[in-house]
Amino acid sequence: MSQHRKRTEKQARGLIAGAVVVTVAVGVGLGLWAGGDSDPAGSARSQAESPMGGRAEGSPAPSRAPSPTPSPTRSYPLSTTPRTIPAVRAHTPARGPGWRPAPGRRVVVNDAGLADEGRLLAGELGLTYAGKKDDIRAGDVRLTVDGGKGADPESYRMTVRGGRVAISGPDEAGVFYGTRTLKQAVHGGGTAPEGVVRDEPAKPVRGFFLDIARKNFTAGWIEDRVRELGDLKFNRLQLHFSDDQAFRIESDSHPEIVSQQHLTKAQVKRIVALAAQRHITVVPEIDSPGHLGAVIAAHPELQLRSAAGNAARGAVDISNPASAKIVDDLLNEYAGLFPGADWHLGGDEYRALMVSDPEATYPQLATAARKAYGPGATVEDLTTGWLNDRAKTVRAHGRAPLAWNDGFFRGTSVRAAGDIRVGYWTGKEIGARQPVEYLSAGRKVVNYNDKFLYYVLGQPNQFYYPTGQRIYEEWTPRVLRGTTAVPAKYDGQILGGYFAVWCDFPNAQTQDQVAAGIRMPLRATAQKLWDPGKPALTWTRFKTLADRLS
Repeated sequence: MSQHRKRTEKQARGLIAGAVVVTVAVGVGLGLWAGGDSDPAGSARSQAESPMGGRAEGSPAPSRAPSPTPSPTRSYPLSTTPRTIPAVRAHTPARGPGWRPAPGRRVVVNDAGLADEGRLLAGELGLTYAGKKDDIRAGDVRLTVDGGKGADPESYRMTVRGGRVAISGPDEAGVFYGTRTLKQAVHGGGTAPEGVVRDEPAKPVRGFFLDIARKNFTAGWIEDRVRELGDLKFNRLQLHFSDDQAFRIESDSHPEIVSQQHLTKAQVKRIVALAAQRHITVVPEIDSPGHLGAVIAAHPELQLRSAAGNAARGAVDISNPASAKIVDDLLNEYAGLFPGADWHLGGDEYRALMVSDPEATYPQLATAARKAYGPGATVEDLTTGWLNDRAKTVRAHGRAPLAWNDGFFRGTSVRAAGDIRVGYWTGKEIGARQPVEYLSAGRKVVNYNDKFLYYVLGQPNQFYYPTGQRIYEEWTPRVLRGTTAVPAKYDGQILGGYFAVWCDFPNAQTQDQVAAGIRMPLRATAQKLWDPGKPALTWTRFKTLADRLS
């Protein structure tokens, strides 16, 4: 992303010539309005940090006596905070007409790197994208990367003044989020209110997880979700595309494992490109060493078997070097398809560790563990070594690894690499560990709390479809397990969270039903990841706002 020194946009104030007779409501004077602020912004400073800011909706404009001059000045009520999802963090109100899109008005940029953001906004609002321009015209929307050092790259400032809009940020991502605020503010014929929005997210990871392995989702449906996520200021889309049921993305290195219904690489590239335009990273997940049933179907020789000869569903034998080779082949191949920094390695529900005595049940794993790590090594040590090896594979491509919390074990001689972040989803596994154990050890954690954020098709195992209201009213990123928040001192280690769609019973809902079912939960999650405070709107008003913006 390009960086630029902050630049203050000069506001041209022009005197509107001639007298205009204006009919107004009782209590409001007659007259003309000049291009700049009609009231100092400082008069409203006390309201700048209010979540709702400005005058309450529906409040009357201040009463003024008519001006005795031939060219009187129109009086505007103090502006109110734009109503958006997620809500903006701060708004300094001002007096003025605000801004609305109109044919012929321009979107201009200060840097060619903002072309995607500028063209998208212009197309959405029916404006003209004029590219990089230094001149100033009435009605302009100007997008600026200002290169502010030390600022959150996803922060932005939106100023509505003088009949124009200026959106600036230290990085293109922040500018993009400012355009989302503007888009929502003028939705349905609305007006972007006069004043200054200052906004930034509470959490750097704001994601949506989609299980495309168990259920085939069309490329078009996924692209629609990308557009929806972008407007809600999400910045991650995780695709779980390999599991026991299917392998859903075209492969050149191992075409034999790919399911009949799958995404082509060309389709994935389009999804990745669309996501990049909206500052969303597409995060791949090839779960291992469990959940590899689709790979095992093509390579049955890799399946883990007990001493009694029983096959472990979905699990590869990690004492067999061929198991590591095929997974690394896939990780190396898809590194070229998914350019984002994050990579999810899975690591959960390995069947060898879901029995009471792993060493006795799977003696080949116990033997391999002792050979690799010494006489006291366990199957847990061998499994941790597998995770570390896969992390090394993706790290060689500049990727940052992430794994499910039940892929980490207590008391092992082999420790998971320190840079592997924890995707905390459950406390149901054997030897379950509280989130504080990971946090107190200094690990960074991403919240996938299965009590609030898991939308599991068919609702098996007491997974009930989550409601947006419950997320909105009860969940925060610090609620990692169950309903109890971890201490506030760990907040900085919690990077954010994901709302997750799992497809255990893929035919329980159509993809359109899924889209409808997750609509409000996604909006509630977006709000709680963007703003750490208690929402200003009640759930009823929040839902009404969502309906209005849809």
